[in-house]
Amino acid sequence: MGKIVERPETGKLFFDFRYEGKRCREQTTLDSTPANRKKLESILKKIEAEITLGTFEYHRYFPNSPRAEEFTKQAEVQRAREAHDTPLFEVFSKDWLDEMKIQWRQSHITTVEGTLKNYLNPEFGEKEVGCITKQDILEFRASLAKVSTRKGNRLSASRINRIMTPLRMILSEAANRFEFSSPYHGIKSLKVPRTDVEPFGIDEVRQIIDTVRPDFRNYYIVRFFTGMRTGEIDGLQWDHVDFRRRQILVRQALVNGRLEYTKNDGSFRTIEMSQLVVDALTEQKKTTGKKDFVFCTRTGGPLNHNNVTKRVWYPLLRHLGLRKRRPYQTRHTAATLWLAAGENPEWIARQMGHTTTEMLFRVYSRYVPNLTRRDGSAFERLLITQFQNPELEPMEDTADEK
Repeated sequence: MGKIVERPETGKLFFDFRYEGKRCREQTTLDSTPANRKKLESILKKIEAEITLGTFEYHRYFPNSPRAEEFTKQAEVQRAREAHDTPLFEVFSKDWLDEMKIQWRQSHITTVEGTLKNYLNPEFGEKEVGCITKQDILEFRASLAKVSTRKGNRLSASRINRIMTPLRMILSEAANRFEFSSPYHGIKSLKVPRTDVEPFGIDEVRQIIDTVRPDFRNYYIVRFFTGMRTGEIDGLQWDHVDFRRRQILVRQALVNGRLEYTKNDGSFRTIEMSQLVVDALTEQKKTTGKKDFVFCTRTGGPLNHNNVTKRVWYPLLRHLGLRKRRPYQTRHTAATLWLAAGENPEWIARQMGHTTTEMLFRVYSRYVPNLTRRDGSAFERLLITQFQNPELEPMEDTADEK
């Protein structure tokens, strides 16, 4: 229950009551006299009656109070929620995208813009964000599974998930702002089948390097023995090659023809160069050392990876009779060769730009036995030696005696 209180330092009266779970104290210019107190108590009773009836409007009694604006906005949000008076999806998604751009790379912004234009706005654009239901979302996702690509294939589960991600983010943000429950709650991403990596064997790597046209030999040596991504090596510039420390500083990548910062903190890394890589880059510097990019066109511009793949990479694999594989497999090859050589997994993860070794073991470890014979055969020899040959001395127990 509220009350009228005198402020000791001024002798003025003020209202003290609770509204919407908050304590509200509103100052008046009236002196603390019996008549003024009685007058304010009458007003307070009216306020409390309206609060009970749900008709109280804060700004009518205290128009100049900071609380008035706060409770007015809160009331408007509540009314919008009750009346489903929320902005259209197309309008809200545009505002959301403008707010998010500052934290995204341009390539990701372009991807999200394409997703909104081609998929989300045609489906949800004219609907209020507060009126989109869980059924709408599930029906939309089911319809994506029937969409065909330009090559006549169905959209993959991974592609569908990437289309759905902005929708989830938009609806979640709208739900927070307009105080309704997000219809996306409880909808899980589609399960994406695991895909095997297809690294090249060491003999295949040697074949490729020995056979590739001379102007791309250094390029593929660096790709195979640094684990750099396509965008990273195509965007590599000479000021990021440190011959003295034998390091490549990965700070940027070439994405859709423009240089951008690496996509995450793990990708921002330093790669230690082997002697083979040092030699290849030393040789390359004789050709492109006066240009910005390490590997570039005759005019000094960055390579077009699609052009290189179609005109150099795939023809080379066909010529050698090797199975067709994407150039990205050079990165997977580097990981398996490092593992095969017995390098520290944490060091390998840092070279690859992984924040942990989890992906390293999950994706690549099955290739190690084929290269190093660390496939249980050493353990098998131990058991044979210790349990099937009684003439040999047993192994000493190195554990501390208790």
